[in-house]
Amino acid sequence: MVDAALLEKYNIPVPRYTSYPTVAHWKDSVSILQWEKAFSQQFDAANNKAGISLYIHLPFCETLCTYCGCNKKISRNHSVEQPYIEAVIKEWQLYLKMMNPRPVIRELHLGGGTPTFFSAARLRQLIEALFKDSDVHPDFEFGFEGHPNNTTRLHLQTLYDLGFRRVSFGVQDNDPHVQQAINRIQPFENVKTVTEQARAIGYHSVNFDLIYGLPFQSVASIGKTINQVLTVRPDRVAFYSYAHVPWTSKGQRLFDENDLPSATEKLQLYRRGKELFLAAGYSDIGMDHFALPGDELYKSWKEGTLHRNFMGYTTRHSSMMIGLGVTAISDLGIAYAQNHKAIRDYYQSVDAGELAIHKGVFLTAEDMLCKQHILDISCKGKTTLNAQFSPELATYTVPQLQKFQADGLIIWDGATVVLTETGRSFLRNVCSAFDIHLQKAAPRAETLQFSKAV
Repeated sequence: MVDAALLEKYNIPVPRYTSYPTVAHWKDSVSILQWEKAFSQQFDAANNKAGISLYIHLPFCETLCTYCGCNKKISRNHSVEQPYIEAVIKEWQLYLKMMNPRPVIRELHLGGGTPTFFSAARLRQLIEALFKDSDVHPDFEFGFEGHPNNTTRLHLQTLYDLGFRRVSFGVQDNDPHVQQAINRIQPFENVKTVTEQARAIGYHSVNFDLIYGLPFQSVASIGKTINQVLTVRPDRVAFYSYAHVPWTSKGQRLFDENDLPSATEKLQLYRRGKELFLAAGYSDIGMDHFALPGDELYKSWKEGTLHRNFMGYTTRHSSMMIGLGVTAISDLGIAYAQNHKAIRDYYQSVDAGELAIHKGVFLTAEDMLCKQHILDISCKGKTTLNAQFSPELATYTVPQLQKFQADGLIIWDGATVVLTETGRSFLRNVCSAFDIHLQKAAPRAETLQFSKAV
Protein backbone atom coordinates (compact mmCIF):
# COMPACT_ATOMS: atom_id res chain seq x y z
CA MET A 1 0.00 0.00 0.00
CA VAL A 2 1.20 3.52 -0.85
CA ASP A 3 3.01 5.46 1.86
CA ALA A 4 0.82 8.12 3.51
CA ALA A 5 3.63 10.70 3.34
CA LEU A 6 3.83 10.33 -0.45
CA LEU A 7 0.05 10.64 -0.76
CA GLU A 8 0.21 13.85 1.24
CA LYS A 9 3.13 15.21 -0.78
CA TYR A 10 1.64 14.58 -4.20
CA ASN A 11 -1.98 15.40 -3.45
CA ILE A 12 -1.78 18.62 -5.44
CA PRO A 13 -3.89 20.07 -8.29
CA VAL A 14 -3.03 18.33 -11.57
CA PRO A 15 -4.98 17.69 -14.80
CA ARG A 16 -6.58 14.35 -15.68
CA TYR A 17 -4.91 14.54 -19.13
CA THR A 18 -7.82 13.59 -21.35
CA SER A 19 -6.18 16.11 -23.69
CA TYR A 20 -2.90 17.92 -24.15
CA PRO A 21 -2.72 20.86 -24.01
CA THR A 22 -5.41 20.78 -21.33
CA VAL A 23 -8.55 22.88 -21.74
CA ALA A 24 -7.15 25.52 -19.37
CA HIS A 25 -4.67 26.47 -22.12
CA TRP A 26 -7.12 26.61 -25.05
CA LYS A 27 -8.08 29.81 -26.83
CA ASP A 28 -11.54 31.29 -26.27
CA SER A 29 -12.27 31.23 -29.98
CA VAL A 30 -11.22 29.10 -32.92
CA SER A 31 -11.61 29.70 -36.67
CA ILE A 32 -14.28 27.48 -38.19
CA LEU A 33 -12.56 27.71 -41.59
CA GLN A 34 -9.22 26.68 -40.09
CA TRP A 35 -10.93 23.80 -38.25
CA GLU A 36 -12.69 22.59 -41.41
CA LYS A 37 -9.42 22.68 -43.34
CA ALA A 38 -7.65 20.67 -40.64
CA PHE A 39 -10.54 18.21 -40.52
CA SER A 40 -10.38 17.60 -44.26
CA GLN A 41 -6.61 17.11 -44.08
CA GLN A 42 -6.87 14.53 -41.30
CA PHE A 43 -10.03 12.63 -42.18
CA ASP A 44 -8.84 10.26 -44.93
CA ALA A 45 -5.85 8.94 -42.99
CA ALA A 46 -7.84 8.51 -39.77
CA ASN A 47 -10.79 6.88 -41.49
CA ASN A 48 -8.70 4.50 -43.58
CA LYS A 49 -6.38 3.47 -40.77
CA ALA A 50 -8.73 2.72 -37.87
CA GLY A 51 -12.03 4.51 -38.41
CA ILE A 52 -13.27 7.44 -36.36
CA SER A 53 -14.64 7.84 -32.85
CA LEU A 54 -17.87 9.62 -31.98
CA TYR A 55 -18.80 11.15 -28.65
CA ILE A 56 -22.40 12.37 -28.25
CA HIS A 57 -23.13 14.70 -25.34
CA LEU A 58 -26.71 14.34 -24.05
CA PRO A 59 -26.87 17.00 -21.35
CA PHE A 60 -30.26 16.70 -19.68
CA CYS A 61 -30.88 15.46 -16.13
CA GLU A 62 -34.17 15.44 -14.25
CA THR A 63 -32.56 16.46 -10.94
CA LEU A 64 -29.35 18.19 -9.89
CA CYS A 65 -26.71 15.98 -8.28
CA THR A 66 -24.99 18.65 -6.22
CA TYR A 67 -21.50 17.09 -6.44
CA CYS A 68 -21.53 17.05 -10.24
CA GLY A 69 -19.05 19.10 -12.25
CA CYS A 70 -20.24 17.89 -15.67
CA ASN A 71 -21.90 20.04 -18.30
CA LYS A 72 -25.60 19.40 -17.71
CA LYS A 73 -29.04 20.97 -18.05
CA ILE A 74 -31.70 20.26 -15.43
CA SER A 75 -35.23 19.69 -16.72
CA ARG A 76 -38.24 17.48 -16.07
CA ASN A 77 -39.75 18.58 -19.36
CA HIS A 78 -39.10 15.76 -21.81
CA SER A 79 -40.34 17.82 -24.74
CA VAL A 80 -36.70 18.97 -24.98
CA GLU A 81 -35.67 15.54 -26.28
CA GLN A 82 -36.79 15.76 -29.90
CA PRO A 83 -35.39 19.25 -30.72
CA TYR A 84 -32.05 18.25 -29.23
CA ILE A 85 -31.85 14.97 -31.15
CA GLU A 86 -32.69 16.83 -34.36
CA ALA A 87 -29.95 19.40 -33.67
CA VAL A 88 -27.31 16.70 -33.09
CA ILE A 89 -28.34 15.02 -36.36
CA LYS A 90 -27.99 18.37 -38.17
CA GLU A 91 -24.51 18.78 -36.72
CA TRP A 92 -23.55 15.29 -37.85
CA GLN A 93 -24.78 16.13 -41.36
CA LEU A 94 -22.50 19.18 -41.39
CA TYR A 95 -19.54 16.93 -40.69
CA LEU A 96 -20.73 14.38 -43.27
CA LYS A 97 -20.35 17.01 -45.99
CA MET A 98 -16.60 16.99 -45.27
CA MET A 99 -16.30 13.19 -45.23
CA ASN A 100 -15.66 11.38 -48.48
CA PRO A 101 -15.63 8.39 -48.62
CA ARG A 102 -18.19 7.32 -46.03
CA PRO A 103 -17.00 7.46 -42.44
CA VAL A 104 -16.20 4.22 -40.62
CA ILE A 105 -17.31 4.38 -37.00
CA ARG A 106 -14.91 2.54 -34.70
CA GLU A 107 -15.98 3.95 -31.33
CA LEU A 108 -19.25 5.47 -30.14
CA HIS A 109 -19.99 6.77 -26.66
CA LEU A 110 -23.11 8.44 -25.27
CA GLY A 111 -22.28 10.68 -22.32
CA GLY A 112 -23.92 13.39 -20.32
CA GLY A 113 -25.75 14.61 -18.35
CA THR A 114 -27.94 11.54 -18.33
CA PRO A 115 -28.23 9.78 -21.72
CA THR A 116 -31.05 7.63 -20.33
CA PHE A 117 -33.05 10.84 -19.74
CA PHE A 118 -33.92 10.30 -23.41
CA SER A 119 -36.45 7.64 -24.34
CA ALA A 120 -35.23 4.44 -25.95
CA ALA A 121 -37.09 5.40 -29.13
CA ARG A 122 -35.31 8.76 -29.39
CA LEU A 123 -31.92 7.16 -28.76
CA ARG A 124 -32.70 4.72 -31.56
CA GLN A 125 -33.63 7.64 -33.82
CA LEU A 126 -30.27 9.28 -33.11
CA ILE A 127 -28.11 6.18 -33.59
CA GLU A 128 -29.89 5.10 -36.77
CA ALA A 129 -29.34 8.61 -38.19
CA LEU A 130 -25.63 8.29 -37.44
CA PHE A 131 -25.47 4.89 -39.12
CA LYS A 132 -27.47 5.88 -42.20
CA ASP A 133 -24.55 7.41 -44.10
CA SER A 134 -21.67 5.59 -42.41
CA ASP A 135 -20.23 2.13 -41.92
CA VAL A 136 -19.43 0.34 -38.66
CA HIS A 137 -15.89 -0.94 -38.24
CA PRO A 138 -15.76 -4.74 -37.72
CA ASP A 139 -13.79 -4.20 -34.49
CA PHE A 140 -16.05 -1.59 -32.89
CA GLU A 141 -16.84 -0.59 -29.32
CA PHE A 142 -20.04 1.22 -28.35
CA GLY A 143 -20.81 2.30 -24.79
CA PHE A 144 -23.16 4.58 -22.89
CA GLU A 145 -23.66 6.10 -19.46
CA GLY A 146 -26.83 5.19 -17.60
CA HIS A 147 -28.52 6.30 -14.40
CA PRO A 148 -29.57 3.23 -12.36
CA ASN A 149 -32.85 4.92 -11.42
CA ASN A 150 -34.07 5.52 -14.98
CA THR A 151 -32.23 3.03 -17.20
CA THR A 152 -34.94 0.60 -18.26
CA ARG A 153 -34.72 -2.84 -19.77
CA LEU A 154 -36.01 -1.22 -22.97
CA HIS A 155 -33.08 1.21 -22.96
CA LEU A 156 -30.65 -1.67 -22.51
CA GLN A 157 -32.25 -3.88 -25.16
CA THR A 158 -32.64 -1.08 -27.71
CA LEU A 159 -29.01 0.00 -27.45
CA TYR A 160 -27.80 -3.61 -27.39
CA ASP A 161 -29.67 -4.23 -30.65
CA LEU A 162 -27.80 -1.23 -32.11
CA GLY A 163 -24.42 -2.70 -31.16
CA PHE A 164 -23.75 -1.40 -27.65
CA ARG A 165 -21.92 -3.87 -25.42
CA ARG A 166 -20.55 -1.62 -22.67
CA VAL A 167 -22.50 0.37 -20.09
CA SER A 168 -21.37 2.62 -17.24
CA PHE A 169 -23.59 3.27 -14.24
CA GLY A 170 -23.12 6.25 -11.95
CA VAL A 171 -23.22 4.72 -8.47
CA GLN A 172 -21.12 7.30 -6.54
CA ASP A 173 -22.01 6.09 -3.00
CA ASN A 174 -24.59 3.78 -1.40
CA ASP A 175 -24.82 5.41 2.03
CA PRO A 176 -28.28 7.07 2.51
CA HIS A 177 -26.81 10.02 4.43
CA VAL A 178 -24.28 10.72 1.69
CA GLN A 179 -26.91 10.28 -1.02
CA GLN A 180 -29.19 12.80 0.66
CA ALA A 181 -26.34 15.31 0.89
CA ILE A 182 -25.51 15.00 -2.82
CA ASN A 183 -29.19 14.82 -3.87
CA ARG A 184 -28.85 11.43 -5.52
CA ILE A 185 -31.20 9.02 -3.79
CA GLN A 186 -30.44 5.67 -5.38
CA PRO A 187 -31.11 2.38 -3.55
CA PHE A 188 -28.44 -0.22 -4.22
CA GLU A 189 -31.22 -2.60 -5.24
CA ASN A 190 -31.72 -0.40 -8.33
CA VAL A 191 -28.03 -0.69 -9.16
CA LYS A 192 -28.10 -4.45 -8.73
CA THR A 193 -31.24 -4.85 -10.84
CA VAL A 194 -30.03 -2.81 -13.80
CA THR A 195 -26.63 -4.56 -13.71
CA GLU A 196 -28.27 -7.99 -13.78
CA GLN A 197 -30.55 -6.90 -16.63
CA ALA A 198 -27.57 -5.65 -18.67
CA ARG A 199 -25.72 -8.93 -18.22
CA ALA A 200 -28.80 -11.01 -19.02
CA ILE A 201 -29.23 -9.09 -22.27
CA GLY A 202 -25.58 -9.68 -23.22
CA TYR A 203 -23.50 -6.65 -22.22
CA HIS A 204 -19.95 -7.88 -21.67
CA SER A 205 -18.59 -4.89 -19.74
CA VAL A 206 -20.34 -3.08 -16.88
CA ASN A 207 -18.56 -0.13 -15.26
CA PHE A 208 -19.45 1.60 -11.99
CA ASP A 209 -18.44 5.17 -11.19
CA LEU A 210 -17.69 5.71 -7.49
CA ILE A 211 -16.55 8.93 -5.80
CA TYR A 212 -14.53 9.42 -2.64
CA GLY A 213 -14.36 12.69 -0.74
CA LEU A 214 -18.12 13.37 -0.64
CA PRO A 215 -19.90 14.92 2.36
CA PHE A 216 -20.30 12.62 5.37
CA GLN A 217 -18.21 9.80 3.88
CA SER A 218 -16.10 7.84 6.35
CA VAL A 219 -13.68 4.96 6.01
CA ALA A 220 -16.39 2.67 7.39
CA SER A 221 -19.12 3.95 5.07
CA ILE A 222 -17.03 3.82 1.92
CA GLY A 223 -15.87 0.32 2.85
CA LYS A 224 -19.51 -0.72 3.12
CA THR A 225 -20.33 0.83 -0.26
CA ILE A 226 -17.43 -0.90 -1.99
CA ASN A 227 -18.20 -4.26 -0.38
CA GLN A 228 -21.78 -3.95 -1.64
CA VAL A 229 -20.50 -3.09 -5.11
CA LEU A 230 -18.21 -6.11 -5.07
CA THR A 231 -21.21 -8.43 -4.60
CA VAL A 232 -22.16 -7.76 -8.23
CA ARG A 233 -18.54 -7.68 -9.53
CA PRO A 234 -18.56 -4.80 -12.04
CA ASP A 235 -16.01 -5.47 -14.77
CA ARG A 236 -14.52 -2.01 -14.32
CA VAL A 237 -14.62 0.65 -11.63
CA ALA A 238 -13.77 4.33 -11.95
CA PHE A 239 -12.92 5.46 -8.40
CA TYR A 240 -12.89 9.23 -8.77
CA SER A 241 -11.72 11.89 -6.35
CA TYR A 242 -14.44 14.43 -5.61
CA ALA A 243 -13.30 17.82 -6.92
CA HIS A 244 -14.74 20.61 -4.80
CA VAL A 245 -14.87 23.58 -7.19
CA PRO A 246 -17.94 25.62 -6.17
CA TRP A 247 -16.65 28.59 -8.19
CA THR A 248 -17.41 26.63 -11.38
CA SER A 249 -20.04 24.11 -10.18
CA LYS A 250 -22.69 26.17 -8.42
CA GLY A 251 -24.53 23.14 -7.04
CA GLN A 252 -21.55 22.47 -4.78
CA ARG A 253 -22.29 25.73 -2.95
CA LEU A 254 -25.13 23.82 -1.28
CA PHE A 255 -22.57 21.84 0.71
CA ASP A 256 -21.42 22.86 4.14
CA GLU A 257 -17.67 22.49 3.70
CA ASN A 258 -17.46 21.31 7.31
CA ASP A 259 -19.25 18.14 6.17
CA LEU A 260 -16.53 17.29 3.63
CA PRO A 261 -13.74 14.92 4.68
CA SER A 262 -10.48 16.65 5.56
CA ALA A 263 -7.49 16.15 3.28
CA THR A 264 -6.16 13.47 5.63
CA GLU A 265 -9.53 11.72 5.82
CA LYS A 266 -9.87 11.83 2.04
CA LEU A 267 -6.52 10.11 1.65
CA GLN A 268 -7.74 7.41 4.04
CA LEU A 269 -10.87 6.91 1.89
CA TYR A 270 -8.70 6.43 -1.18
CA ARG A 271 -6.38 4.00 0.58
CA ARG A 272 -9.31 1.93 1.85
CA GLY A 273 -10.97 1.82 -1.56
CA LYS A 274 -7.82 0.81 -3.41
CA GLU A 275 -7.06 -1.83 -0.77
CA LEU A 276 -10.50 -3.42 -1.23
CA PHE A 277 -10.35 -3.40 -5.04
CA LEU A 278 -6.89 -4.95 -5.16
CA ALA A 279 -7.89 -7.59 -2.61
CA ALA A 280 -10.91 -8.44 -4.75
CA GLY A 281 -8.77 -9.16 -7.82
CA TYR A 282 -8.96 -5.84 -9.64
CA SER A 283 -5.86 -4.26 -11.20
CA ASP A 284 -5.01 -0.59 -10.92
CA ILE A 285 -4.99 0.54 -14.54
CA GLY A 286 -4.19 4.12 -13.56
CA MET A 287 -5.97 7.48 -13.52
CA ASP A 288 -8.62 6.23 -11.03
CA HIS A 289 -9.49 3.09 -13.02
CA PHE A 290 -9.61 -0.52 -11.83
CA ALA A 291 -10.48 -3.55 -13.96
CA LEU A 292 -10.89 -7.29 -13.65
CA PRO A 293 -8.53 -9.52 -15.69
CA GLY A 294 -11.31 -10.62 -18.04
CA ASP A 295 -12.23 -7.10 -19.09
CA GLU A 296 -10.97 -5.61 -22.37
CA LEU A 297 -9.59 -2.59 -20.53
CA TYR A 298 -7.29 -4.86 -18.53
CA LYS A 299 -6.28 -6.85 -21.60
CA SER A 300 -5.53 -3.69 -23.58
CA TRP A 301 -3.47 -2.32 -20.67
CA LYS A 302 -1.42 -5.52 -20.44
CA GLU A 303 -0.89 -5.64 -24.22
CA GLY A 304 0.19 -1.99 -24.39
CA THR A 305 -2.64 -0.97 -26.74
CA LEU A 306 -4.55 1.27 -24.32
CA HIS A 307 -5.44 4.77 -25.50
CA ARG A 308 -6.74 7.85 -23.72
CA ASN A 309 -8.98 10.66 -24.94
CA PHE A 310 -12.01 12.65 -23.78
CA MET A 311 -13.95 9.42 -23.31
CA GLY A 312 -11.29 8.38 -20.78
CA TYR A 313 -9.36 5.14 -21.32
CA THR A 314 -10.35 3.34 -24.51
CA THR A 315 -9.40 0.01 -26.03
CA ARG A 316 -9.81 1.22 -29.61
CA HIS A 317 -7.41 3.82 -30.96
CA SER A 318 -8.70 6.23 -33.54
CA SER A 319 -6.76 9.39 -34.38
CA MET A 320 -9.98 11.37 -34.89
CA MET A 321 -12.83 11.86 -32.46
CA ILE A 322 -15.87 13.94 -33.38
CA GLY A 323 -17.85 15.40 -30.49
CA LEU A 324 -21.50 16.13 -31.21
CA GLY A 325 -23.86 18.10 -28.99
CA VAL A 326 -23.61 21.07 -26.65
CA THR A 327 -20.15 21.42 -24.98
CA ALA A 328 -18.86 18.30 -26.81
CA ILE A 329 -15.16 18.24 -27.67
CA SER A 330 -13.62 17.05 -30.94
CA ASP A 331 -10.05 15.82 -31.35
CA LEU A 332 -8.31 15.76 -34.74
CA GLY A 333 -4.98 14.61 -33.37
CA ILE A 334 -3.47 17.97 -34.32
CA ALA A 335 -6.21 20.19 -32.90
CA TYR A 336 -9.09 20.29 -30.41
CA ALA A 337 -12.37 22.20 -30.51
CA GLN A 338 -15.24 22.46 -28.04
CA ASN A 339 -18.84 23.26 -28.95
CA HIS A 340 -20.85 26.10 -27.46
CA LYS A 341 -21.80 25.63 -23.80
CA ALA A 342 -25.20 27.32 -24.07
CA ILE A 343 -27.90 25.25 -25.80
CA ARG A 344 -29.33 28.38 -27.41
CA ASP A 345 -25.99 29.19 -29.06
CA TYR A 346 -25.55 25.57 -30.11
CA TYR A 347 -28.98 25.50 -31.76
CA GLN A 348 -28.36 28.82 -33.52
CA SER A 349 -25.12 27.56 -35.07
CA VAL A 350 -26.43 24.27 -36.43
CA ASP A 351 -29.68 25.89 -37.63
CA ALA A 352 -27.54 28.38 -39.56
CA GLY A 353 -25.63 25.51 -41.16
CA GLU A 354 -22.42 26.19 -39.22
CA LEU A 355 -20.35 23.96 -36.99
CA ALA A 356 -21.02 24.82 -33.34
CA ILE A 357 -17.36 25.00 -32.26
CA HIS A 358 -16.57 27.77 -29.81
CA LYS A 359 -13.04 27.36 -28.38
CA GLY A 360 -10.03 25.17 -29.01
CA VAL A 361 -6.37 24.93 -29.86
CA PHE A 362 -4.11 23.91 -32.73
CA LEU A 363 -1.07 21.98 -31.52
CA THR A 364 2.50 23.10 -32.08
CA ALA A 365 5.32 20.61 -32.73
CA GLU A 366 6.28 20.98 -29.05
CA ASP A 367 2.69 20.23 -27.99
CA MET A 368 2.64 17.10 -30.16
CA LEU A 369 5.84 15.83 -28.58
CA CYS A 370 4.66 16.46 -25.01
CA LYS A 371 1.26 14.94 -25.82
CA GLN A 372 2.87 11.70 -26.98
CA HIS A 373 4.98 11.40 -23.83
CA ILE A 374 1.88 11.94 -21.68
CA LEU A 375 -0.07 9.33 -23.66
CA ASP A 376 2.77 6.82 -23.40
CA ILE A 377 3.10 7.29 -19.64
CA SER A 378 -0.65 7.15 -18.98
CA CYS A 379 -1.36 4.20 -21.29
CA LYS A 380 1.88 2.16 -21.37
CA GLY A 381 3.54 3.18 -18.13
CA LYS A 382 6.74 4.29 -19.85
CA THR A 383 8.20 6.69 -22.38
CA THR A 384 11.59 7.52 -23.88
CA LEU A 385 13.09 10.98 -24.29
CA ASN A 386 14.60 11.14 -27.77
CA ALA A 387 16.60 13.65 -29.79
CA GLN A 388 13.48 15.76 -30.40
CA PHE A 389 13.34 16.54 -26.70
CA SER A 390 15.03 19.94 -26.76
CA PRO A 391 17.21 21.44 -24.01
CA GLU A 392 14.44 23.99 -23.37
CA LEU A 393 11.90 21.22 -22.68
CA ALA A 394 14.43 19.42 -20.53
CA THR A 395 14.87 22.45 -18.27
CA TYR A 396 11.26 21.99 -17.17
CA THR A 397 10.99 18.21 -17.28
CA VAL A 398 14.29 16.93 -15.88
CA PRO A 399 13.94 18.44 -12.37
CA GLN A 400 10.50 16.88 -12.07
CA LEU A 401 11.73 13.48 -13.19
CA GLN A 402 14.64 13.64 -10.75
CA LYS A 403 12.20 14.36 -7.92
CA PHE A 404 9.91 11.49 -8.93
CA GLN A 405 12.84 9.08 -9.17
CA ALA A 406 14.07 10.06 -5.71
CA ASP A 407 10.61 9.29 -4.32
CA GLY A 408 10.38 5.92 -6.10
CA LEU A 409 7.63 6.89 -8.54
CA ILE A 410 9.72 6.15 -11.65
CA ILE A 411 12.88 4.43 -12.80
CA TRP A 412 14.83 6.70 -15.16
CA ASP A 413 18.15 6.02 -16.86
CA GLY A 414 18.40 9.43 -18.48
CA ALA A 415 16.36 8.36 -21.48
CA THR A 416 13.60 5.84 -20.70
CA VAL A 417 11.12 6.68 -17.94
CA VAL A 418 9.33 3.67 -16.43
CA LEU A 419 6.49 4.01 -13.96
CA THR A 420 6.93 1.96 -10.79
CA GLU A 421 4.13 0.21 -8.93
CA THR A 422 4.19 3.08 -6.42
CA GLY A 423 4.17 5.56 -9.28
CA ARG A 424 0.96 4.08 -10.65
CA SER A 425 -0.90 5.79 -7.81
CA PHE A 426 0.62 9.11 -8.91
CA LEU A 427 0.21 8.75 -12.65
CA ARG A 428 -1.24 12.24 -13.11
CA ASN A 429 1.70 13.75 -11.25
CA VAL A 430 4.25 11.91 -13.42
CA CYS A 431 2.43 12.99 -16.58
CA SER A 432 2.65 16.59 -15.37
CA ALA A 433 6.45 16.49 -15.80
CA PHE A 434 5.82 16.56 -19.56
CA ASP A 435 3.13 19.24 -19.34
CA ILE A 436 5.26 22.20 -20.39
CA HIS A 437 2.31 24.60 -20.25
CA LEU A 438 1.71 23.64 -16.62
CA GLN A 439 5.40 23.78 -15.72
CA LYS A 440 5.78 27.24 -17.23
CA ALA A 441 2.69 28.38 -15.33
CA ALA A 442 3.82 26.77 -12.05
CA PRO A 443 3.87 30.01 -10.00
CA ARG A 444 0.22 30.58 -10.89
CA ALA A 445 -0.82 26.92 -11.20
CA GLU A 446 -3.41 27.34 -8.49
CA THR A 447 -5.39 29.60 -10.80
CA LEU A 448 -5.88 26.75 -13.27
CA GLN A 449 -8.37 25.15 -10.86
CA PHE A 450 -7.54 21.51 -11.53
CA SER A 451 -8.76 18.90 -9.09
CA LYS A 452 -6.25 17.37 -6.67
CA ALA A 453 -4.46 14.17 -7.62
CA VAL A 454 -6.04 12.21 -4.74
